[in-house]
Amino acid sequence: MRVQHRHIIYIGGYDPRGLAQYYRMFRTELRKFARLYGVTTTISRPQAADNGEMAAEMASWTIGTSAADWQTKTEYDFLRFEDFIQRDLAQPIWRIVFHAVWIYLRLIVRGTAFRFFASSWRFATFITWPHIVLLAEAICVGVVAYAIRWALDALGIPDLFSIAVAAAVFVALLGTMLKYTEKRTYVLYLLADTIWTWQFSHRQRPEWDQRIDRFAEHLVKVASASHAEEIVLVGHSSGSFLGVEILARALKLDPELGRHGPRIVLLTIGANFPIVGYHAASQEFRDHLRRLAVEPSIAWIDCQARKDVMNFFQFDPLAAHGIDVGAAKRNPTIVPLRFREVILPEHYGAFRRQFFRMHFQFVMANEVPHAYDFFMIVCGPVPLAERMAVPQAALTVATGDPTGREWAWKQLENARSGPNDAEELSTVEPGARLRG
Repeated sequence: MRVQHRHIIYIGGYDPRGLAQYYRMFRTELRKFARLYGVTTTISRPQAADNGEMAAEMASWTIGTSAADWQTKTEYDFLRFEDFIQRDLAQPIWRIVFHAVWIYLRLIVRGTAFRFFASSWRFATFITWPHIVLLAEAICVGVVAYAIRWALDALGIPDLFSIAVAAAVFVALLGTMLKYTEKRTYVLYLLADTIWTWQFSHRQRPEWDQRIDRFAEHLVKVASASHAEEIVLVGHSSGSFLGVEILARALKLDPELGRHGPRIVLLTIGANFPIVGYHAASQEFRDHLRRLAVEPSIAWIDCQARKDVMNFFQFDPLAAHGIDVGAAKRNPTIVPLRFREVILPEHYGAFRRQFFRMHFQFVMANEVPHAYDFFMIVCGPVPLAERMAVPQAALTVATGDPTGREWAWKQLENARSGPNDAEELSTVEPGARLRG
């Protein structure tokens, strides 16, 4: 099957910039993709959803891509949560700090933080980072506040007054330091992220659940009405567990979702499932993981990269959550990636230390042709499951000569007609290792 029409439903992470920033990045990266592979692309402007209730919750655009022997139309839905995130970040600084510190202490007491370290010390260190910076800044400010109290004591000021002044100075200076160093440290943003994931895990954010339910309904409607050959639900970063939620809830609405109409694939990239799934209160989320693991009509592909400290590498989302479905397991197919192979050597040295830049490489254009290419997944003619099953053939379709492309399509057709159908998707995992 050559994809001529694809529908992408994209869920991003905890990013307050939202639609405007993402669309600009997408358009810029699409141009880089076109230059790299020598293809022609067009892109429309974002349009709000026709549904009045969802008009502020989703935007869509269309991409046209054509090469010498193929062309693909892609409908792209961007699911929006930035209004919730901006509201979180607009809270008073003291409230964010105290709430996040209290949550982190509970993660330690309940042992959840230690499970993070056991699963991925890089990720655990990353979420501990803002607390380390916060402590360092508090110590610096504390020294200043103590010096002020000492000076007031030396002047004979009563203890009650000097302590009150020192405390006020401490709070004011710490808040100021956090505010004006935020662009470099991201402390407040990361603390707000911690609060949100805790609240979401404990079902304390009903407005998020209500919107996820509407997005699940949207997926069901797309699957029933679309003429696309495949629908790809993409979850990047925290969007990974939101994607799991949307798909699992859609299957509750329509248990036959993947058995009629387009093929449906969940693609999770840069995922961090444990920040929700490791909480004892998240049994419903673990049940959703179990549901997707055994669903033969849905393909779930999880791409992981060691250099991305914000995802879990060499991580089995089922085993790590204590889920054992035995021979019934169909998902996920786990695909390890090496960003060194998609970024030019002269850029990789700088990018590797830019944590957010590496995290976004999953959804940015390659600098080197490779079997994993987000824009080929979005715009190319190869179905996603086959791309992961026969990565070298998928790459040859994009870069080979006519003879090579003919061979590649035969390989892909064999993968399509063989044991790599959705019913046996789990068997393709060894062959889906994208190592160049």
